[in-house]
Amino acid sequence: MQVDKVLLSDEAADWLRRLTEMHGPLMFHQSGGCCDGSSPMCYPDGEFRTGSADVHLGDLVVDGLDKPIGFWMSANQYEYWKHTQLTVDVVKGRGSGFSVEAPEGVRFLIRSRLFTDQESAALGLL
Repeated sequence: MQVDKVLLSDEAADWLRRLTEMHGPLMFHQSGGCCDGSSPMCYPDGEFRTGSADVHLGDLVVDGLDKPIGFWMSANQYEYWKHTQLTVDVVKGRGSGFSVEAPEGVRFLIRSRLFTDQESAALGLL
Protein backbone atom coordinates (compact mmCIF):
# COMPACT_ATOMS: atom_id res chain seq x y z
CA MET A 1 0.00 0.00 0.00
CA GLN A 2 1.40 3.38 -1.07
CA VAL A 3 0.69 6.08 1.52
CA ASP A 4 1.74 9.68 0.95
CA LYS A 5 2.69 11.65 4.04
CA VAL A 6 2.13 14.99 2.33
CA LEU A 7 -0.34 16.06 -0.37
CA LEU A 8 -1.21 19.28 -2.16
CA SER A 9 -4.51 21.06 -2.77
CA ASP A 10 -5.35 22.16 -6.33
CA GLU A 11 -5.22 25.83 -5.34
CA ALA A 12 -1.81 25.39 -3.70
CA ALA A 13 -0.57 23.66 -6.89
CA ASP A 14 -1.75 26.68 -8.93
CA TRP A 15 0.20 29.00 -6.66
CA LEU A 16 3.30 26.82 -6.82
CA ARG A 17 3.25 27.02 -10.62
CA ARG A 18 3.08 30.84 -10.40
CA LEU A 19 5.76 31.04 -7.73
CA THR A 20 8.07 28.72 -9.67
CA GLU A 21 7.82 31.07 -12.66
CA MET A 22 8.95 33.92 -10.38
CA HIS A 23 11.56 32.15 -8.24
CA GLY A 24 12.60 28.94 -9.99
CA PRO A 25 12.41 25.50 -8.33
CA LEU A 26 10.99 25.53 -4.81
CA MET A 27 11.03 23.58 -1.54
CA PHE A 28 9.01 23.56 1.70
CA HIS A 29 10.22 23.41 5.28
CA GLN A 30 8.08 23.38 8.42
CA SER A 31 10.04 24.08 11.58
CA GLY A 32 7.36 23.93 14.24
CA GLY A 33 8.55 27.14 15.84
CA CYS A 34 6.16 29.69 17.25
CA CYS A 35 3.92 31.93 15.17
CA ASP A 36 4.64 31.62 11.44
CA GLY A 37 7.35 29.02 12.12
CA SER A 38 4.63 26.42 12.57
CA SER A 39 3.39 27.07 9.02
CA PRO A 40 5.03 25.53 5.97
CA MET A 41 7.58 27.95 4.55
CA CYS A 42 8.24 27.93 0.81
CA TYR A 43 11.75 28.81 -0.35
CA PRO A 44 13.73 28.69 -3.56
CA ASP A 45 15.08 25.13 -3.67
CA GLY A 46 18.28 24.84 -1.64
CA GLU A 47 17.93 28.25 0.04
CA PHE A 48 16.96 26.60 3.32
CA ARG A 49 19.61 24.12 4.41
CA THR A 50 18.28 20.82 5.67
CA GLY A 51 20.24 18.31 7.68
CA SER A 52 20.05 15.50 10.18
CA ALA A 53 17.58 17.51 12.30
CA ASP A 54 15.04 17.43 9.43
CA VAL A 55 12.77 14.73 7.99
CA HIS A 56 11.99 14.57 4.26
CA LEU A 57 8.26 13.77 4.12
CA GLY A 58 8.05 13.56 0.36
CA ASP A 59 8.13 15.33 -2.96
CA LEU A 60 5.08 17.15 -4.25
CA VAL A 61 4.56 16.53 -7.96
CA VAL A 62 2.89 19.51 -9.61
CA ASP A 63 1.56 19.20 -13.16
CA GLY A 64 3.43 21.61 -15.40
CA LEU A 65 6.58 21.74 -13.27
CA ASP A 66 9.72 19.87 -14.29
CA LYS A 67 10.94 19.24 -10.75
CA PRO A 68 8.97 17.97 -7.73
CA ILE A 69 8.87 20.23 -4.68
CA GLY A 70 10.46 18.66 -1.62
CA PHE A 71 8.72 18.93 1.74
CA TRP A 72 10.85 18.86 4.89
CA MET A 73 9.92 19.11 8.56
CA SER A 74 12.08 19.48 11.65
CA ALA A 75 12.50 16.11 13.34
CA ASN A 76 11.13 17.44 16.64
CA GLN A 77 7.97 18.70 14.93
CA TYR A 78 7.64 15.46 12.96
CA GLU A 79 7.26 13.54 16.22
CA TYR A 80 3.97 15.42 16.77
CA TRP A 81 2.77 15.05 13.16
CA LYS A 82 3.96 11.58 12.15
CA HIS A 83 0.52 9.99 12.62
CA THR A 84 -1.14 12.47 10.26
CA GLN A 85 -1.35 12.96 6.53
CA LEU A 86 -0.62 16.58 5.70
CA THR A 87 -2.12 18.58 2.86
CA VAL A 88 -0.48 21.83 1.82
CA ASP A 89 -3.19 24.39 1.09
CA VAL A 90 -3.26 28.14 0.53
CA VAL A 91 -5.52 30.90 1.87
CA LYS A 92 -5.72 34.65 1.50
CA GLY A 93 -3.70 36.50 4.08
CA ARG A 94 -0.19 37.52 4.93
CA GLY A 95 2.30 34.82 5.78
CA SER A 96 5.88 35.04 6.93
CA GLY A 97 8.23 37.45 5.21
CA PHE A 98 10.61 34.53 4.66
CA SER A 99 8.21 32.48 2.56
CA VAL A 100 8.04 33.33 -1.16
CA GLU A 101 4.24 33.67 -1.25
CA ALA A 102 4.15 36.40 1.43
CA PRO A 103 4.23 39.39 -0.98
CA GLU A 104 1.41 37.86 -3.03
CA GLY A 105 -1.32 38.24 -0.38
CA VAL A 106 -1.65 34.51 0.31
CA ARG A 107 -0.10 32.08 2.76
CA PHE A 108 0.43 28.36 2.78
CA LEU A 109 -0.98 26.31 5.62
CA ILE A 110 -1.33 22.66 6.58
CA ARG A 111 -4.55 20.71 6.80
CA SER A 112 -4.25 17.28 8.36
CA ARG A 113 -6.03 14.05 9.11
CA LEU A 114 -5.00 11.04 11.17
CA PHE A 115 -3.77 8.02 9.24
CA THR A 116 -6.04 4.99 9.40
CA ASP A 117 -4.72 1.92 11.21
CA GLN A 118 -4.04 0.32 7.82
CA GLU A 119 -2.09 3.37 6.60
CA SER A 120 -0.15 3.57 9.87
CA ALA A 121 0.78 -0.10 9.57
CA ALA A 122 1.96 0.43 5.98
CA LEU A 123 4.16 3.30 7.16
CA GLY A 124 5.58 1.23 10.04
CA LEU A 125 4.04 3.49 12.70
CA LEU A 126 2.26 0.73 14.64
